[in-house]
Amino acid sequence: MVTDNDAGRADADRRHAGERGAKLSGIYALVDRGLVDDPIGLAVAVLAAGVRVLQYRAKSGVDPAIVRRMRAHTAAARAILIVNDDVEAALEADGLHVGQSDLAALDLAALRARLGSRLLGISCATPQEARVAAELGADYLGAGPFAPTGTKLDAGAPIGAEGLRGVVSATALPVAAIGGIGLENLETVARSGAAMACIGGALVHGGDPHAAALALVRRWAEVAPA
Repeated sequence: MVTDNDAGRADADRRHAGERGAKLSGIYALVDRGLVDDPIGLAVAVLAAGVRVLQYRAKSGVDPAIVRRMRAHTAAARAILIVNDDVEAALEADGLHVGQSDLAALDLAALRARLGSRLLGISCATPQEARVAAELGADYLGAGPFAPTGTKLDAGAPIGAEGLRGVVSATALPVAAIGGIGLENLETVARSGAAMACIGGALVHGGDPHAAALALVRRWAEVAPA
C-alpha cells in the first residue's frame, strides 16, 4: 500500500531530480584524480568560478571520503556532483556516470532503483547509442570524444562537430560534449547543440584552475545559444 508519506517522498524526489536536471547546462568540470593531486582544491576552485556541474573520476579507485568532502562543497554552491563508474560512491553524490563498456555488466533496472532520484549519465558516440541510452533511463548523455584528447587514452576516434550534432539530434536529453575541449573550440561545441561542455585537462594544464574555469564559464555565456 502506498501511504501519504510515501507519495510525499516520491513527489519530493521528483522535484529534487527536476531541480538537478535543470542545472545540466554550461561548463561541466571533470575532476580527474589522474590529473590532480588535490581534487578537493580543484573542485573548490572551479565552483568559485561559477561551474555548477562536476564529475569526480578516479580510475584507480574512488575514495568515498573524498566524495563526501566534495559533496559538501557542491551542496553549498548548489551544484551537481556526479561520480564516474562507482555505484556505491555515487550514492553519496547527485548521480552516476557510466560508459558504454560498463552497460553489459549492469542491471539497469536495479541500478535505477538504487539511484532513486539521482542522475544517471551514459557515454555515447553515435545517434544509435544515444537512443539506446535514453531507452535505458539516462538523464543526460556524454558525447565524444569531440576532439583528440590525451586525458583518456581509450577514448576512441573524435566525433567532431558533425558527430556531436548527430547525437544531439537523436535525443531530447541534455548532452555533454567531452574530449579535447578548451577555449579555442568552445563556440563550436555550443553551436553544435550540446547543453554542456565537459572539460578536464584545460582546467589544470595552465596551472590556475580558477582562472581557466572562469574564462570558460564566461566564454560559454557569450557563445551558447539563448
